[in-house]
Amino acid sequence: MTHEPARRGSHSLDPHLHRYAARATGMTASEVRALFAVASRPEVVSLAGGMPNLAALPLDSLSAEVGELIAAEGLTALQYGSAHGVPALREHICDVMALEGITGHPDDMVVTVGSQMALDLVTRIFCDPGDVVLAEGPSYVGALGTFASYQADVVHVAMDDQGLQPEALREALAATQRAGRRVKFLYTVPTFQNPAGVTLAVSRRAEVLDICAAAGVLVVEDNPYGLLGFDGQTYPALRSMDHENVIYLGSFSKTFASGLRVGWALAPHAVREKLVLAAESAALCAPTLNQLIVSRYLETHDWKGQIKSFQQTYRERRDAMLSALEQHMPAGCTWTRPDGGFFVWLTVPEGVDTKAMQPRAVTQRVAYVPGTGFYADGFGSRQMRLSFCYPTPERITEGVRRLAGVLADEIDLLATFGPTASRLMSGPQTPSPDTE
Repeated sequence: MTHEPARRGSHSLDPHLHRYAARATGMTASEVRALFAVASRPEVVSLAGGMPNLAALPLDSLSAEVGELIAAEGLTALQYGSAHGVPALREHICDVMALEGITGHPDDMVVTVGSQMALDLVTRIFCDPGDVVLAEGPSYVGALGTFASYQADVVHVAMDDQGLQPEALREALAATQRAGRRVKFLYTVPTFQNPAGVTLAVSRRAEVLDICAAAGVLVVEDNPYGLLGFDGQTYPALRSMDHENVIYLGSFSKTFASGLRVGWALAPHAVREKLVLAAESAALCAPTLNQLIVSRYLETHDWKGQIKSFQQTYRERRDAMLSALEQHMPAGCTWTRPDGGFFVWLTVPEGVDTKAMQPRAVTQRVAYVPGTGFYADGFGSRQMRLSFCYPTPERITEGVRRLAGVLADEIDLLATFGPTASRLMSGPQTPSPDTE
């Protein structure tokens, strides 16, 4: 007896559904990824994605140097490399981390395909299904996806304008201990946090480290934005204050070129050995050519001056967004005021659901990321992340104006019809194929 393949419209569109491992159920598209097709349309002002603005890079000289690199070192650059990473690049990375007070050794570093891979490797070697990861609430959406894929449970720790709250961290640790559960690590983006844009106060940093050390909980510090402060201040990395209990994740995606996908993990020596083994099983090695490009860039270009140029660019865009929010947003809205990084976290009045409102915003040609995507527990319906890194100041101003109009209409509807108003609105409740 033969079996026909599953057809579109049958009971399941995925004939392999019954074959997947249990961990595959945690693999779902993020709120950000789901917006890409819509947000990339030219008529839509995207305040959604966190793409860096690369227009200031010296593309002419970089292209010439890449050609010279292949001509001179092509047999090495186009060959397999070590899972540990190119030695020269690891030495350069130590110079980069020194700007935030980190004294690192090249041997304790693993170069990865972006810091996202580093986070995946860390989660793989530490988390069993059912283990607990503590993370700020809200937290980076890519991290939440990684934790879910390894079947770890996220417990969020509250933040305020000074970052993660130490007392909330104590309470979260105590609650998980009472429940008889294992906390494997605290995941934190302490500086210019994604998505909230806030920074962990210097006065809190040692306290957070002390709380985790006393509880026997590792700290995973994700720091892609730390050098992008707008007032020239560089905050001390958590790793600079604790060498034994902090794994530091870094990236060149925000300070050089995201498309090269070069990141790293700096870890205690024993942990580094496990990370190398995990990296070998995942990818054998990070791309050698990309590593050599970054290494040559750091060696031959004024990379510190380039970072200052990025700081100026993003400061202008941050200022445009804050000014537009002040001018256009309806009463009852509040937002963070970041002094670095890429993002503003907007809170809307009670009753407004930013995920339900999203299709109406897309119809008005503006995109944002609903706050629910940054929580593992369903919270965030009154929040949204706004990104100011990529659009021009003029586009940011126009995008905020459009968004404010959508939000004002939503508030008026709520005032007329009450909390069920969103269901009375016409149109799709998620971006449809017609809007992609």
